[in-house]
Amino acid sequence: MDVVVLGASGTIGRAIVQEALKRKHEVTAAVRHPESLQLEHERLQVIAVDILNPASVAAAVRGHGEVISAYGPDPGAELDLLAAAVSLVEGLEAAGVSRLLIVGGAGSLKTESGERLMDTPGFPESVKPLAAAHADAYEIYRNCELDYTYVSPAASIQPGRRTGQFRIGLDRLIVDEDGDSNISVEDFAVAMVDEMEEGNFSRTRFTVAY
Repeated sequence: MDVVVLGASGTIGRAIVQEALKRKHEVTAAVRHPESLQLEHERLQVIAVDILNPASVAAAVRGHGEVISAYGPDPGAELDLLAAAVSLVEGLEAAGVSRLLIVGGAGSLKTESGERLMDTPGFPESVKPLAAAHADAYEIYRNCELDYTYVSPAASIQPGRRTGQFRIGLDRLIVDEDGDSNISVEDFAVAMVDEMEEGNFSRTRFTVAY
């Protein structure tokens, strides 16, 4: 497949690029500063994009089949997630590209109590603005006409090992027998590329955790 990965210079975006290349896909990494992505591969092209500009997004994705957004805002600029969502929808529609996979947030997943994770006691106050922005951005995707898939990680996502083994859920937070919810960046990238290849969750959300 031919895929554009926006936000490819971040930790998750870079892992998705590497996973897609490992599986022999043609990858275009679209980043704000191409020089920041120190990756070279015969099937990798690196281009510049302003994800907050629909025309720039359209130019980056035009002619490609799949688009993955791993965009994450700078600290203090959480509302840029909403602007990015609007820009992505407008840019893909203008380019005639319909398939979009989004690296989302976990805060809006439901817990056993029925509350959203970000509304539960103990959820870090410092993370709430980002969680709320992810939740609002998800509503933008839910109401667009694109063939989107919104992928929420576990409550904790950190660099680790690629095992290829994890559980998949929909709107409910996945926890282990100790009540913890974790996924490695590498296995999250596996789940993203699996969905790109298989298309099991069209116009909906899913989540992954151990």
